[in-house]
Amino acid sequence: MPLARVREHVNPLSAKYQVPAIAPDWQQIYTDPNRPLHLDIGCARGKFAFQLAQLEPNNWNILGLEIREPLVTQANQLRDEENVLNLHYLYCNANNSLQPILESLPSGVLQRVTIQFPDPWFKKRHQKRRVVQPGLVKDLADFLPGGALVFLQSDILDVAEEMRDRFRESTHFELQNPDWSQENIMPIPTEREIGVLEAGNPVYRALFTRV
Repeated sequence: MPLARVREHVNPLSAKYQVPAIAPDWQQIYTDPNRPLHLDIGCARGKFAFQLAQLEPNNWNILGLEIREPLVTQANQLRDEENVLNLHYLYCNANNSLQPILESLPSGVLQRVTIQFPDPWFKKRHQKRRVVQPGLVKDLADFLPGGALVFLQSDILDVAEEMRDRFRESTHFELQNPDWSQENIMPIPTEREIGVLEAGNPVYRALFTRV
C-alpha cells in the first residue's frame, strides 16, 4: 500500500480539531475489550503500536491516537490486511478527545500509556500546541487505575523536561527514577528512537506510576 504524503505537523488548536472524537463501540473493535489496554498517544504511522500488538496478541489490546487522519486511515488498512485483531487506531485530538474516549472503555482496562517523541513546537508562542498539557494529565489520572504506567520519551530535552514536570505536578503520579532512564521499558523501539540513537544522540525517558 503506497504511503500518502502527509503534513509533518498540524496545529491542534485550529478550528478543524476542536470537535471531540466519538468513541467507537469497543465490542466491535476488539475480540475481547476487557483485556488490558496500552494507549499510544501520538502514534503517527502506527508502526510501534502495530509491532507491539503482534508481540502481545493474546494479552493486550493496543490503541493508537493520532491527529493526522490520513495516517490513521493507512494504519487501520494495514491492520485489516494483516488481520491484527487486538489493534485499533483512532483519529482525534487527544487534548479534547481523551476524556470521552477513556470513559467509554471498560472500567480499569487502561494499564499503560506511552507518549513518545511528540511534536516539539520549538517556538515559544507555539508551545501551547504541545500534546502534554495539564488537562491531558488530569484525564489520564482520572481513568488510570493504581499501578498503571505512563512512559515518556523525547530526544528534545526541553520537551522531555516539560512532559516530566507536568506529570510530577500531579499528586496522582509518581516518578520512578529521579534521573533520566537509560533503558526503554518497552520491548520495541519507535522509528524515531532508532534514528536518534543511530545518530549518536541521547533519548530522555521518564516512567511514572499511577498512585
